[in-house]
Amino acid sequence: MAKAPPKPTDSELEILQVLWQHGPATVRLVNEQLSQNREVGYTTTLKIMQLMLEKGLVQRDDEGRSHIYRAAVREQDTQGLLLDRFVEATFGGSALKLVMQALGHRRTSPDELAQIRRLLNDIEIQNANPSTPKADDNAPGA
Repeated sequence: MAKAPPKPTDSELEILQVLWQHGPATVRLVNEQLSQNREVGYTTTLKIMQLMLEKGLVQRDDEGRSHIYRAAVREQDTQGLLLDRFVEATFGGSALKLVMQALGHRRTSPDELAQIRRLLNDIEIQNANPSTPKADDNAPGA
């Protein structure tokens, strides 16, 4: 049985987001990107990335003078893992409660509503015909 990927901490998730956005990078580049939002030391970024390597969240290319790190987990998989845990812990596993809370507490644009309707239609079709691809496989940013 495959081992579930580890849940990244908030700091690890910030680093993964840099790697997902920029691709393979040195610690220096990751640190520069993180420093645009808040003060973070190079050695702190290095230590977190070393821990991420041990956890299997990143891979490191040791050839050459500078080590190049790349995400070892997919963005979509990590988002799904975090969302599943959040929905379970916060809403008792109820997607309905999550959606009602999300849509009930902010203004939703007509474009967002249209996208939600298309997603719901795709999910209904997929549930009626399990051999069709999942709706989120075609979602924007997937």
